[in-house]
Amino acid sequence: MSEITQEELAFYKEAVSVSPKSAAIRNAVTTNGILQAARDNERAGALTPVFSVDLESSPVANQLQSGRCWMFAALNTMRHDMKAVYGLPGDFELSQSYTFFWDKLEKANYFYENILATADKPTDDREVAFLLQMPQQDGGQWDMLVALIEKYGVVPQSAYPESQASSHSAEFNRLYNGKLRKDAITLRKLVAANAAQAKIDEKLAQFGRENYHMLSLTFGEPPVAFDFSYRDKDNNFHREQAISPLDFFAKHVGWELSDYISIINAPTADKPFNQTYNVKMLGNVSGGREVKHLNLDLATFKDLAVKQLLAGENVWFGVDMGPKLDRKAGLMDTKLFNEDDLFDVDFSITKAERLEYGDSLMTHAMVLTGVDLVDGKPTKWKVENSWGDKNGNKGYFTMSDEWFDEFTYQIVIKKEFLPEELRDIYETATPIMLAPWDPMGALA
Repeated sequence: MSEITQEELAFYKEAVSVSPKSAAIRNAVTTNGILQAARDNERAGALTPVFSVDLESSPVANQLQSGRCWMFAALNTMRHDMKAVYGLPGDFELSQSYTFFWDKLEKANYFYENILATADKPTDDREVAFLLQMPQQDGGQWDMLVALIEKYGVVPQSAYPESQASSHSAEFNRLYNGKLRKDAITLRKLVAANAAQAKIDEKLAQFGRENYHMLSLTFGEPPVAFDFSYRDKDNNFHREQAISPLDFFAKHVGWELSDYISIINAPTADKPFNQTYNVKMLGNVSGGREVKHLNLDLATFKDLAVKQLLAGENVWFGVDMGPKLDRKAGLMDTKLFNEDDLFDVDFSITKAERLEYGDSLMTHAMVLTGVDLVDGKPTKWKVENSWGDKNGNKGYFTMSDEWFDEFTYQIVIKKEFLPEELRDIYETATPIMLAPWDPMGALA
């Protein structure tokens, strides 16, 4: 490739100077920024937060400066059911900090397992480098939360409230990941020295105790049992004493978690539809539920989300939350910002191309709580976010159907809404193993 010459620079500049619109556009962009200069206000006005299917809403939660959206989204779907059954107050929440504690502990153990499994490889091996780049993080997948709940249960936020570090996790993550990398050095040295398994196990036990100690001091000691009291919507008082987190989930949430499965829409050539997928090195609870996706075409994918909403059930879903987003207004729409017209550049690529070339992946999880159907077809969706009530319509966002098509990658669907042949594929097909860095292994 040749260098950029002075002649070429002159040609570039001439193309700008001959355009009569360039000065006006430059002033608009330099003063207001790209998105505000490109914003289509008429399009924004058309995305009114009114939906033909609108499930009962609760005040939105706030994950603050943490990456726990996947937990917030899942626990929000559960609290909606609990409120409907028990008449709980509007601000009731399940503790996201409780599942966060156990996720941090389990992810460290899962990291150690992967470090030992790759201990014979050099540190510049792609898998080892992948592990060391981010030993653990806040994000996760639906199946990972299922694994946590099946082992540890859930508690109301009153039994295990937020801490500074659960709401602002960067400080802890920096220290914790540094410790895990140091532990990895020790484990790899033991393997290189042909240490006895008993010696390795002794070190793992030491690391586990240290990790629990750090977590307990940072987030607080998680309850073994707790009292649960509340007044229902009719002002009747209720109390349960010394209930365990597992019993609380079984009694008050009561979901059969195995009924809910992950469906993805990944239209790349390497991922045929109607096939299941695992992701290597993706998980948290050793021996717990594995992450498994069923990849479906967009029409079927979308139809399942509509069916579940029509049945009165919210839908956990995962998206790429960066593109075409007006965070303050709470709008997600592919036509909201006209960057193509602003710069006279065609930025369009397909959903498959975005995934294949690293332009997009799942970054955020939320809850679908409504959809606007016109002649049976969705035109826009109601979204419960976890960014507090200062954005959007008291924290609820409006997503156009076009945005859903382009940037939604995952939904969690109850098996009963799937056709029998798709249920059979999920249950019986041998999953294809994806690389750890595959975009479908991204954590929300």
